[in-house]
Amino acid sequence: MNTDQALSREGGRTGIWLLALGIILVATNLRAPITAVGPIIGEIRDHTGITNTVAGLLTTLPLLAFALLSPLAPKISRSLGPEQTILYSLIVLLTGILLRSMHSVWLLFFGTALLGLAIAIGNVLIPSLIKRDFPQKIGVMTGAYSVGMNLFAAIASGVSIPIAHALSSGWRGSLICWALLAFLALLVWIPQLRKGLRTAIPARAGAGPTAGSVWKSSLAWKVTLFMGMQSLVFYVGIAWIPQILQDQGVSPSAAGWMLFLMQFVSLPGSFLMPVLAGRASNQRLLVAFTTGLMILGYAGLLAGHTVLMPLWIVLIGIAGGSCFSLAVMFFALRTRSAAESAELSGMAQSVGYLLAALGPTLFGFIHDVTNGWTIPIFLLLVVSSLLLLVGLGAGKNVYLSAEEKRLAS
Repeated sequence: MNTDQALSREGGRTGIWLLALGIILVATNLRAPITAVGPIIGEIRDHTGITNTVAGLLTTLPLLAFALLSPLAPKISRSLGPEQTILYSLIVLLTGILLRSMHSVWLLFFGTALLGLAIAIGNVLIPSLIKRDFPQKIGVMTGAYSVGMNLFAAIASGVSIPIAHALSSGWRGSLICWALLAFLALLVWIPQLRKGLRTAIPARAGAGPTAGSVWKSSLAWKVTLFMGMQSLVFYVGIAWIPQILQDQGVSPSAAGWMLFLMQFVSLPGSFLMPVLAGRASNQRLLVAFTTGLMILGYAGLLAGHTVLMPLWIVLIGIAGGSCFSLAVMFFALRTRSAAESAELSGMAQSVGYLLAALGPTLFGFIHDVTNGWTIPIFLLLVVSSLLLLVGLGAGKNVYLSAEEKRLAS
């Protein structure tokens, strides 16, 4: 091997490692700005004078933004290139974090919506980038992506109250600190612009299904509903589990750390589940195991035994991390190309997050009406059971393109 070839190979390795680091850093920003809200939502509500229902919008608005922009993300990516699209999304994310921390209720909600639009881009494009650039390590990279996302989501939940109490700016200071993480991801992602349009997902015939054909696929709808229902359960938990625990006699600080525990214990499952899913002939057994843990955890939370509360939180956390990783893996396992994966990801996250967006506000409203958490938690058990049913269909070993050919014949 001559010197030029050696340098080229070394440069390629450096580029791949830099891309992997960039993906993980982007992932760390895809949940933390949202999960930081849950533990301090009571302080935000009391300080601004908004109701529980309106406070739920602080979690719902990003989900509505996910639903709005997710189906457009593949099209934007084909026009600008995925690397440049993600860079712009990080700039918008940074702007949204800064705006929502200013002394204005209107900017609080506007900035929240803006960061939701930015996160939607990463949600859709990162799985397709993993499929494109790491075809032999989809499970490992998806696991690393999921761990990065869930780890910082957990950290954000755990430190929100301590930071808010430590800073004179209170909850605003607790929210604005996440601008540092977004800025770091932005700096690390800038070198990816060298790839430019050369790596844009091709919009040529045969590269993947059209958006219309994906929306007609029953398999795509199963993946979409699985994504949506696991997201609904996750975001309801992020928004209201701290309040549920406080109403059951847990201190605000301890409730925040319970939310941290829920997300921290999700990390092993977040990493291992994609690896196991990638090696399995189908994912039905994995679906049954994870949703079973979720049902058991929420049944225990409904019982309200404070002594066993950490156990129920652990079960919910393991199930939540595993279900999310499975949902993301379905984008790759049920498709044959990066273009196909991006289209399925866009559909699943659009409809899925629209479904999830109903959760925090609806559950806050039900709590206000019933003045209790029994009915909301029971509804989470119902959703968890439905998640098992659609997951068994999504876990079947078949590709979207193969299903389309079968339906057309």
